[in-house]
Amino acid sequence: MNAPERLALPDIQSQPDRRNIHIDAVGVKELRYPVSIRSRCRTVATIGTFTMTVGLPAAAKGTHMSRFIEALEAQDAPLDQERFRAMLFAMLERLDAHSGAIEMRFPYFVNKAAPVSGVQGMLDHEVCWRASRAPSGEYAFSMQVTVAATSLCPCSKEISRYGAHNQRSHITIEARLGVAMEIEELIAIAEQSASCEVYGLLKRADEKYVTERAYDNPKFVEDLVRDAALALNRDKRVLAYVVEAENFESIHNHSAFARIAREA
Repeated sequence: MNAPERLALPDIQSQPDRRNIHIDAVGVKELRYPVSIRSRCRTVATIGTFTMTVGLPAAAKGTHMSRFIEALEAQDAPLDQERFRAMLFAMLERLDAHSGAIEMRFPYFVNKAAPVSGVQGMLDHEVCWRASRAPSGEYAFSMQVTVAATSLCPCSKEISRYGAHNQRSHITIEARLGVAMEIEELIAIAEQSASCEVYGLLKRADEKYVTERAYDNPKFVEDLVRDAALALNRDKRVLAYVVEAENFESIHNHSAFARIAREA
């Protein structure tokens, strides 16, 4: 019996297509795969959720789906932004494609010290890297982080004799970058735009600190996105961005939301 790899099997994907319609993106979606991320001189093991696509010429019937998996299997070193770029171009070469994209979403864990006691606790953030090569040959990379934070309502503080309502917020920043930026740097921009950061582990002295810090630094959802936008505007590495904030209101059954988008 012949080995499977030696059988002369028909290659339907390689046959021509006569409808004369090119496909902008074809590939695999929501593929989970173990990866290691390199940022700020440390390596974090995590699970990436990948969407990998290429552009398909009008004359080609199909792409080779197995080659996307082969491209992932070929990665044997922790990914930083430069290796992620190399991964994209290796995928394009493997699939004989002129354009394509890789999106990788992953939880990223940081070991964060509490503000007073200094006790360490793990905190996770949602991160997304997107790398693409356009048909023109232009390369683009963007990084997105979703960061939990605390916001305290300035109006509630102003009109109340004591106390003020606060809430947990999600601040999402997607930045198109011209030069590499560490994940922690984009997380810090989000955290610093809030009334107070959140922590994985707090002692009583820390809880007192974060409560009073938020009370002394009240912010509307509009303030969150504007303060993040100011920081992004000052960073020359950032070519374009979208900032979103969602406050999960403690006194309403709905969220407050704001967005700022700036093109290059």
